[in-house]
Amino acid sequence: MKLCRFHLPAALAKNPPGVKPGDDSLLRRGVLRGETVHEITGDFPEGRTETGRAWPLSDVRLVPPVIPSKIVCVGRNYSEHAAELGNPLPKDPLIFLKPSTSVIGPDEAICLPGISDQVDYEGELAVVIGRRCFRPVSSEDIHTFIAGYTCLNDVTARDLQKKDVAQFTRAKCFDTFCPVGPVIETEFDLAAEHIETRVNGQVRQEGRPAELLFSVDVIIRWVAQVMTLLPGDIIALGTPPGVGTLRAGDVVEVEVSGIGVLRNLVVRVPDMPA
Repeated sequence: MKLCRFHLPAALAKNPPGVKPGDDSLLRRGVLRGETVHEITGDFPEGRTETGRAWPLSDVRLVPPVIPSKIVCVGRNYSEHAAELGNPLPKDPLIFLKPSTSVIGPDEAICLPGISDQVDYEGELAVVIGRRCFRPVSSEDIHTFIAGYTCLNDVTARDLQKKDVAQFTRAKCFDTFCPVGPVIETEFDLAAEHIETRVNGQVRQEGRPAELLFSVDVIIRWVAQVMTLLPGDIIALGTPPGVGTLRAGDVVEVEVSGIGVLRNLVVRVPDMPA
């Protein structure tokens, strides 16, 4: 099942109470089947109930399928990616955070900050947490904490990352540096799927989740020993080799088979005032 969030033009819907006529759009939740979005209600991710209303995908605008309280990223989780950056393989999962303010959805613009000359794409598979998880016991099935999987682009100001040495925060946390979507796939076979990143139609990255150094089970248990994972939180599982620099005007696509294509335009923003 492909879960999504979308804006529905007000002209296509009867405005619910509290929404003024003429509002540009109405935020809804849905299930995507083929080229049709079926509206659902209920708490995330459980309690999904279809309302009976549906619209063609072409009539709605998909937004991030979830707004997490935090995005936990796993670094160097593909051996070839660690090698291309000259980094040793970690003995334990290497984690860092991105803020919720960095999240954008499909077809939104990645903004290149004026203070960076090297902003890289990092296409990734991400797992979405479905229920509160903190220090799960060894006997618990970790998959009961998973709502599903989605595509993610861990956009990184690589020159700032090198300047800040061991500190990833500034390089990873700019607004728009975490495209997510287009949907959450609740039924996903890690062993069978693959990841591909394209820039202007040219393939730059390829990998398989089966090649992860640390499994999803290991990663969730590792993270949950440190912090409470809440419904809607995202863990980005690492990027395969082939990272490279984005330029203004580029179109970057992260595709995970079985989920879909996360597409974003790249634009340049001016320097921040002193």
